[in-house]
Amino acid sequence: MSNRAKILIKNVCPAIISNIAFFLFSIIDGIFVGNGVGTDALGAVNIVIPFVMVLGALIMLTVVGGITITAIRLGRGDTEGANEAFMHSFIATILISGIIGLSGIVFTCQIARFLGATDVFYNHVTDYLFWYCVFAIPSALFSFANNFGRNEGVTVLVSASSVFASALNIFLDWLFVFPLSMGVKGAAIATGISETVGMLIVISYFLRGKSVLKFKRFKFDKALLLKMFGRGTPEAVNQFAAPISILCTNLMLLALLGETAVNAYSIIGYVGSFSAAIFFATAVGLQPLFGQCYGSKDENGLKYYLRAGIIINLTGSILITILLFFVGGPVSSLFGANAETLESVIKYMPMYSPGFIFMSVNSIISAYLYSTKRTKPALVLNICRSLIFNTAVILIVPTIFGGNSIWFTMAIYEILSMILAIFLFKYSERNGINFH
Repeated sequence: MSNRAKILIKNVCPAIISNIAFFLFSIIDGIFVGNGVGTDALGAVNIVIPFVMVLGALIMLTVVGGITITAIRLGRGDTEGANEAFMHSFIATILISGIIGLSGIVFTCQIARFLGATDVFYNHVTDYLFWYCVFAIPSALFSFANNFGRNEGVTVLVSASSVFASALNIFLDWLFVFPLSMGVKGAAIATGISETVGMLIVISYFLRGKSVLKFKRFKFDKALLLKMFGRGTPEAVNQFAAPISILCTNLMLLALLGETAVNAYSIIGYVGSFSAAIFFATAVGLQPLFGQCYGSKDENGLKYYLRAGIIINLTGSILITILLFFVGGPVSSLFGANAETLESVIKYMPMYSPGFIFMSVNSIISAYLYSTKRTKPALVLNICRSLIFNTAVILIVPTIFGGNSIWFTMAIYEILSMILAIFLFKYSERNGINFH
């Protein structure tokens, strides 16, 4: 086995384990809420998910932007400059998550209505939203710690913290939802506590003094902060694809197919998020490798990791899509949905799942572009994918072809995005890789 293959396995496999564990937070919440509170509560959590994902997307400005600059500087041997980026990312992550969390606490009712919460869902939505926002800062720092931990090479620690946090979340979900009868509020608190514990495990590594990057006093640099936001913008925009798509889909389902369809979509979304975790994990695991190869001007390394990432994601997405055709229904039954909702899930899952194949390719190309200082093409790709293609397809296709066609919309806008991604990639490399 080559050295690059060993590095690939060392970075990607723990990232996949970690990301699956991270996505299990929302899935476990769904299983316990669906069985312990009811199908409508399950739909309510799905209505809140766009807000949760918006927070995650904004955090990408600071986390991915900081990681990108840090990886490139470490590749150049500039440890001090890398640490400056690390500290700017840390403080900015706290500030942004604090502002979003406070907004969610103060404007809970208004945000719930904006998200489309009808009277059936309203109380559950406000409960989950409020308590999730209470833990907004530790939740954001959980993402910060995991990403910078992978950049440091402590991938096993990051994976272990995520697995432990997921196990804790399972116990706390059971405790709060069943014995203590706290409903969706209990599920949100369980998630918050678990993410806080997971964050503390990884943060402790940076506090022990053994890490390359360290928490220490630094001088604020406006230019570095703006550069960090610039490098993180493509991935932040990319992360908006999910909340915008979910919000638009929820609104169209309520208008065309009713609340049962929203409940079915929530289960499809949970199962889908677990599948997508693998694709995004590959991109997350490769991102530091892209940055370090770029910083050290290793063109062969860049090509190797890009090719490997596409192969891994394509193979995984095809297998998962085939698997969902056969086991999507049985897996969905774990969420405790009523018979009508489960029937809808079994019917619509095969229409929805092929979109993952094209999503898997888009995630790798996007990570490759923004990790190699091609911010503009990465931004064009992610704006089209996350704001334009998805919104237009979700709103227009069902209007023309009927409500059931909404289940094909993800595949349609991901195909359009993949065509654009391949064009931008080839155009950006028409004269070779520009190291600067």
